[in-house]
Amino acid sequence: MADADGVVDLELDRAHSARMYDYFLGGKTNFPADREAAAQAITAFPSASTAARINRRFMHRSTRLLARAGLAQFLDVGTGIPTSPNLHEVVQGERPEARVVYTDNDPIVLAHARALLQSHPLGRTAYVQSDVTDPVSLLKASELLDTLDLDRPVALSLNALLHFVPDERGAHEIVEHLKSALPSGSTLAISHATPDFDPAGIARVVDTYRAAGTTVQARTRAEIARFFDGWELLDPGIVPTHRWQPDDDERSAGATDVEASCYAGVARKP
Repeated sequence: MADADGVVDLELDRAHSARMYDYFLGGKTNFPADREAAAQAITAFPSASTAARINRRFMHRSTRLLARAGLAQFLDVGTGIPTSPNLHEVVQGERPEARVVYTDNDPIVLAHARALLQSHPLGRTAYVQSDVTDPVSLLKASELLDTLDLDRPVALSLNALLHFVPDERGAHEIVEHLKSALPSGSTLAISHATPDFDPAGIARVVDTYRAAGTTVQARTRAEIARFFDGWELLDPGIVPTHRWQPDDDERSAGATDVEASCYAGVARKP
């Protein structure tokens, strides 16, 4: 947050999930506290980096599919550190006129938001500093309303986000609020950590995040399915992230469900 002089506290002395994710992806926008917590997470769950890369590829595939299906407006909540190709690069590679709004609550993402705003000349991107736990404010943000037309279909992306929103903070109610603001034809893409394939390993990594100051709630497939209530799931439904419409090279990569330890799904509003 910015102080009275407009100086942003990047909170570099504490680990942040977005910067840990950047570390898992091999990025450079992370700091000692993030690297220490990430190393502890890898000790607890050795496939943490693999899971992050698998998840990133799911984002690329699902985004590309939706753009090819005609979606031209995207709302990416919990954007994280810019790691190219970013969502708007994937979308505008298919639909140059597409409009994308990114949101995140990490002040360092704001500091790097310029990388998220390099839109194709025919399209537009915007950034909103916002927390998903306040969806009312997020949906009222001028940057969002100036960029997206909420009377037309929007592709809502909640990738690798909701496991950082525990039940006591109203995760399902938040998603329902966001869904209710979008018209028919909109879509919802979610990837979410699960204990279904490696309960002990996920329990250890959850404890590691909590020790670093970040609450994590891994959810079962049934609990994740509730986020899609009332919307029509696209094939193949809710499956491990690497099994959601994989490309040929991903099929041959031989990733396991344990390594992924996340479910993914995409649904459309009737």
